[in-house]
Amino acid sequence: MVSEDEITRAVRQWRDAAPEMVLLDGFHALKHALRFGADVRVAISSDKGAILGLADELAGDVADRLDDLVIEVPTATYRDLVPRVHPTQVAGLAVRPEPRRNLAVLSGAPRPAPVVVLENPRNLGNVGAVVRLAAGFGATGVVTTGDMDPWHPNVVRAAAGLHYATAVESLQLDDLPPGPVYALDPEGDDIRSVTLPDDALLAFGSERHGISPELRKGATKLVALPMRPQVSSYNLATSVAMALFHWGGPPPVP
Repeated sequence: MVSEDEITRAVRQWRDAAPEMVLLDGFHALKHALRFGADVRVAISSDKGAILGLADELAGDVADRLDDLVIEVPTATYRDLVPRVHPTQVAGLAVRPEPRRNLAVLSGAPRPAPVVVLENPRNLGNVGAVVRLAAGFGATGVVTTGDMDPWHPNVVRAAAGLHYATAVESLQLDDLPPGPVYALDPEGDDIRSVTLPDDALLAFGSERHGISPELRKGATKLVALPMRPQVSSYNLATSVAMALFHWGGPPPVP
């Protein structure tokens, strides 16, 4: 049974930490963050029993940590603390990795897997879906250019907390990690005829405008995804998935 003092401390800690921390909204975001080493400072739920039931069913590897971490608070308190209530009714706050750590990963050599570059993306959900793909395929990381924060709560939500399973940063186009740039463009060579090296930067523009003239000029090679005539474009996350699948992805688990 959680005491009133414990609830009060958790609420105070949440309010103090929220402006500077990464919001892990929902069971899967919290689960993945814990699995991949996030420093989760506080977690709350309006139904801890349901969360532990989910953990027993879906995430036994972190069940004990969730039991120790999650504080049950009244439903009204929970709704007051989170901007939007996730159906699983659990949320956490974690430390955002230092940019220099992510930059070291992104720029490391030799690089065993590509970096996905999203040029000036506009849709938060699409960016989150790309982060989730990058984590699943074992990509080195995801870099965005432009003014969107790739650690925005809606991006983290769409990525199910998998920012902690890869390196995610925002950079200027001139500051991209080293490596050959393979930019997706309808005028490029069919990607099926191209071998994508492990140290490639796989660069994607927006569905509407594609890559910029600057990125096109600096690209090592333009490559195109197969597409039926008169179809305008693929969704951004779909395009990333196709390119990463063509690259190869992680080796099968024995």
